[in-house]
Amino acid sequence: MSKLTFEGRFRGKVLVVTGAAQGIGLAVATRAIAEGGKVLFVDRAQIVHEVVAELASESAIAFVADLETHDGAAAAMRHAVETFGGIDILINNVGGAIRMRPFNAFEALQIDAEISRSLMPTLYSCHAVLPHLFARGAGTIVNVSSNATRGIHRVPYSAAKGGINALTQSLAMEVADRNIRVVATAPGGTEAPARRIPRNADGDTAEEKAWMQDVVEQVKQSSFMKRYGTLSEQVAPILFLASDEASYITGSILPVAGGDLG
Repeated sequence: MSKLTFEGRFRGKVLVVTGAAQGIGLAVATRAIAEGGKVLFVDRAQIVHEVVAELASESAIAFVADLETHDGAAAAMRHAVETFGGIDILINNVGGAIRMRPFNAFEALQIDAEISRSLMPTLYSCHAVLPHLFARGAGTIVNVSSNATRGIHRVPYSAAKGGINALTQSLAMEVADRNIRVVATAPGGTEAPARRIPRNADGDTAEEKAWMQDVVEQVKQSSFMKRYGTLSEQVAPILFLASDEASYITGSILPVAGGDLG
């Protein structure tokens, strides 16, 4: 798949990208730099400093924060303002199923962990960025949701992403009169380099690996195209929605899953 870059599309814009140390977040943040933006790469993993150092760009700054706390989200937004003078665009990318298993096999604490991982960082970051967008007089928030609002073996994660969809629509309605857009993409399965930091630090049992393979097959079969997407295929719609080209789009959740609407 070709990778398009639109020179200067984000010139003069300050972006905060969360979950920017790897995967979709890293690809989005890197492309935004190439298109002229100034980007705060936010992640709770220290490796975010390594990836930013490799870019060797004055327009890329790393910041470590635990976005599962409101204090972490607020600190990230303050750092962007202190570093770049303001915020124009927030791209909320933190999230991801920690475990994949039938719902009846989840323990209570595991359910809590899925909600904390895949809903709260976006909820807190949206809340923390609003004062800075109000001060700017405009802004855009792009939430990375998921088409897994319909899928097997990850019901708590699905519930969290359903919450992000509701957040996107409700907040968009609330802040439209402040010249702020709130939109989302709903990615399907995506081919990406192996994660440097696994989502499940405990590792997966043989049974969990089998359940995960069930998910992989379900995702492929639910897609009209019968395949996973590429990173580039996920980055392009995220940055389109973040850009001024999408100035009359708000409250929308764009499925990016080969035809599977989730």
